[in-house]
Amino acid sequence: MASLPAVLQSEWTKIRTVSSTIWTLAAAFLVTVAVSAALCALFRSTFDDLSPAQRLTFDPTLASFSGMTLGQLAMVVFGVLVVGTEYSSGMIRTSLAAVPQRGTFLFGKLAVATVLALAVGMATSFAAFFLGQALLGEHRTTIGAENVLRAVVGGGLYMGLIALFSMAVATMLRSSMLSLGILMPFFFLVSQILAAVPKAKTVARYFPDQAGARIMQVVPDALGGTKVPYGPWEGLGIMLIWVLVALAGGYAVLKRRDA
Repeated sequence: MASLPAVLQSEWTKIRTVSSTIWTLAAAFLVTVAVSAALCALFRSTFDDLSPAQRLTFDPTLASFSGMTLGQLAMVVFGVLVVGTEYSSGMIRTSLAAVPQRGTFLFGKLAVATVLALAVGMATSFAAFFLGQALLGEHRTTIGAENVLRAVVGGGLYMGLIALFSMAVATMLRSSMLSLGILMPFFFLVSQILAAVPKAKTVARYFPDQAGARIMQVVPDALGGTKVPYGPWEGLGIMLIWVLVALAGGYAVLKRRDA
């Protein structure tokens, strides 16, 4: 019977020795910060071209997270690879033979990967914020302004939850290709498109990414965005419900099916 500390140590060794997982985390950081910085510079240079309503509802904090849509895709890849590599390589059989307690194995793996994703998410969120504010010039805000720290910390939590949700989905589907084939189009295309379709907005706003992203918003209805019937923390709570449901599904599949 493998002890929990031994499982955690084993999972940490797996993650840090697989270059693809480390590179995806690095990509999440670099893409988010770089794209956000570029868009903040663009906002500054074109601020006078915005409509009066957009200038009135401009959210400098949210502008710092403009690259999150792309950066979160790298987090999706990280989450999927953490789990999916076990199945594609056949390592899952060895892992379950070493740790027959499937709950201990699964949640030990997810705990290590989630802590790492949260650490990178927090570093990404703070770096994107401070660089973005520097580039916004006279339109910037400060970390001490009302609700700004909540939004910045929330950005890190959001990235960590995206990774955890992806791990749970990959556990259910048991395939990296299938998981990426569903999650990537969903987050990058389906969710974004439906959120812009008038009759689909009422459903799309409860998707995990749409609801969770509200935690990064300081100004209500920023840049003319649509109103939602929940606040920032409630939105993150909706995202957490999605994550918990996916985790329950992943655990059920791992418990009932052979490796």
